Amino acid sequence: MNYLISADSTCDLSAEQIRDNHIGIMPLHIELGGKEYLDGVDVAPDDIFAYVDGGGDLAATAAVNPEEYADCFEQWAKEYDFVIHITISADFSSCFQNACIATEDLDNVYVVDSRNLSTGHGLVVLEACRMAKEGLAPDQIVSQLNELTGRVEASFILEHLSYLRKGGRCSSIAALGANMLKLRPCIEVRDGKMGVGKKYRGNFEKCLRAYIQDQIKDRTDLELTRIFITHTRLPEQTIEVAQETVRDLQAFTEVCETLASCTVSTHCGPGTIGVLFIRKGGNP
Repeated sequence: MNYLISADSTCDLSAEQIRDNHIGIMPLHIELGGKEYLDGVDVAPDDIFAYVDGGGDLAATAAVNPEEYADCFEQWAKEYDFVIHITISADFSSCFQNACIATEDLDNVYVVDSRNLSTGHGLVVLEACRMAKEGLAPDQIVSQLNELTGRVEASFILEHLSYLRKGGRCSSIAALGANMLKLRPCIEVRDGKMGVGKKYRGNFEKCLRAYIQDQIKDRTDLELTRIFITHTRLPEQTIEVAQETVRDLQAFTEVCETLASCTVSTHCGPGTIGVLFIRKGGNP
């Protein structure tokens, strides 16, 4: 069948992965310096970092609206036998709700809530592509994706808390204390929501190794097909530390490195890196 898998720009897949899998992308809105841009189209994370470093306020993100979804979905519905669109978690954005509104009169367009963000979202997208290539019917794909979303593990470790502080998600006193003690918090996605996990102490590379070890060391419940290392443009040396640590701990077939899009960058800032992967089915 002739099909299209599409996703919000928050999936953080590489340009090559998007091209090779023929994935449609719906960009979220980014408000920066009083102007509105489209994520990944006319604004990039480096633009946000440069603006904030220059004394500007943090950027803000806004969902794709129902009209924008409808414009694309109606066109795609004519071109393809079926379309499956995968959104950022409904707990982070109204994208899922808006996409559902846009499909009310379209019988061959399906919407799935990834219950995640960044390449946690992207992992669901790539699994949808795999299932479609294998010839599964759209209702089968949607059913399996809804089960899969509960098995995706997504987390990040932050080098500093300046963006969380500026965004009101961390008090100035807490940020100051964390910086003085060299505490690096882990931000985790659980049940579609984001929360603070373990806090690591010491230089960032040491904390990065410890964080990755806590995520994947000695685990037998992991799907070893693919793991993502997603970051907000960290130095190559730091990326190499992450890659080496992952490969020392688990034999993943594919270790993918991608840059976080504007959404993660806006909320977490530079110095953010995470490992994102899937658990085997049947595990809690």
